[in-house]
Amino acid sequence: MQTTQHWINGTFTKPADSRLADVTNPATGKVTSQVALASAETVNDAVAAATAAFPLWRDTSLARRVQILFTFRELLNARKPELAAIITAEHGKVLDDALGEISRGQEVVEFACGIPHLLKGGYTENASTNVDVHSLRQPVGPAAIISPFNFPAMVPMWFFPVAIAAGNTVVVKPSEKDPTAANWMAELWKEAGLPDGVFNVVHGDKEAVDTLLHHPDIKSVSFVGSTPIAQYVYREATAAGKRVQALGGAKNHMIVLPDADLDLAADAAVNAGFGSAGERCMAISALVAVEPIADELVAKIAERTRTLRVGDGLRGADMGPLVTAAHRDRVAGYIEAGAAAGAGVVVDGRDVAPDAEGEGFFLGPTLFDRVTPDMSIYTDEIFGPVLSVIRVESYDEALALINANPYGNGTAIFTNDGGAARRFENEVEVGMVGINVPIPVPMAYYSFGGWKNSLFGDSHAHGTEGVHFFTRGKVVTTRWLDPSHGGLNLGFPQNA
Repeated sequence: MQTTQHWINGTFTKPADSRLADVTNPATGKVTSQVALASAETVNDAVAAATAAFPLWRDTSLARRVQILFTFRELLNARKPELAAIITAEHGKVLDDALGEISRGQEVVEFACGIPHLLKGGYTENASTNVDVHSLRQPVGPAAIISPFNFPAMVPMWFFPVAIAAGNTVVVKPSEKDPTAANWMAELWKEAGLPDGVFNVVHGDKEAVDTLLHHPDIKSVSFVGSTPIAQYVYREATAAGKRVQALGGAKNHMIVLPDADLDLAADAAVNAGFGSAGERCMAISALVAVEPIADELVAKIAERTRTLRVGDGLRGADMGPLVTAAHRDRVAGYIEAGAAAGAGVVVDGRDVAPDAEGEGFFLGPTLFDRVTPDMSIYTDEIFGPVLSVIRVESYDEALALINANPYGNGTAIFTNDGGAARRFENEVEVGMVGINVPIPVPMAYYSFGGWKNSLFGDSHAHGTEGVHFFTRGKVVTTRWLDPSHGGLNLGFPQNA
């Protein structure tokens, strides 16, 4: 059976790590390969390669860096179907969704192609007599990127294009559940002309993560995953003196006001709740219906939900499997808990008959009605195809529900009232807001990130915040004309 190895210093490593993990096709339940789990020694080798490559890459001209980025972009664009097939085979999401993931990641590559403009400093002539001042932004050094299973291509691309464009080197630690996408992108970088050691990939579990968090040569850590792990990553890496952006979990709400187009809202709720089997940090999992429209809206959502085809992502299904059997069982447990707590089961995903061969990890879309805030299906991030409808009497009650939630990743409001929408975007305590847009993932030139327990650190992903995260400022004060002969003066320098 094939074993996925690490990519260090421009080549795949020879088998060395004795610990292996199975990689499974979630649609069939069959083990398709194994992945090597890096020891601390292997991670140290990757960091050493990134550290050795950093001075040369830092000093490579912006023109040359951008040429390589453009080449990577063109290669990626031409070969999207290859990468999409890899994602579907290891993660399970349907092929169209995998292609969409790659396209959204490619937007960050395209944003990073404009790095010369984004790295421009400032210049002040004659700030003091015969003294000039200018500012620089310089790379911070080797960067660690720890990415989750649900977006094996897009999430790493939130970070590494900007990091590399700014002159940093990178060590990516993808999820061991779907490791091949990261290796595929590593080979693409090499073909694009990226020097060896600038982009490295290590596969592994907690041992690999902890080694990266504590390694003295890693200068920054970018993480996406659950809130408890994000807190751990932030705590450990900042204690080790690193800058950190750790994106955590979510419980995304979608408010539907009585004046909204209910057909549009129902379409959006199904798309945002069940796309990628709900395994998205921006999935809508809590729909807040402001009365008196709940009965009609739930009926429309249920009608659409029952038309969804569940099956192998290569067979034209609307929704694929969950990533592992354990996760499928965990989500099914929440469905049982919701029913036991008294929520109305409108559509039960446990009755699914998927279009697939073998014993895949399938669970159909599930719709709950009359959910209350004390139920586990509301309080917990389920990360599966479970949509809960909460009924409220007013906009104010809906807003209070969202703002009281410990998560603040994404939210949406559906309405035809411009005043209500404007009030919502001002008052809601969430980092990304959609108005008649159910999944408000920003374009690459804006930042991606939540509030509250959905983000630990001061910087969001990509956009100008990403550029600032992967660079640090330096200010240079210069005097070339007629050096001062004013004698000794121990006072603090004064401008004149």
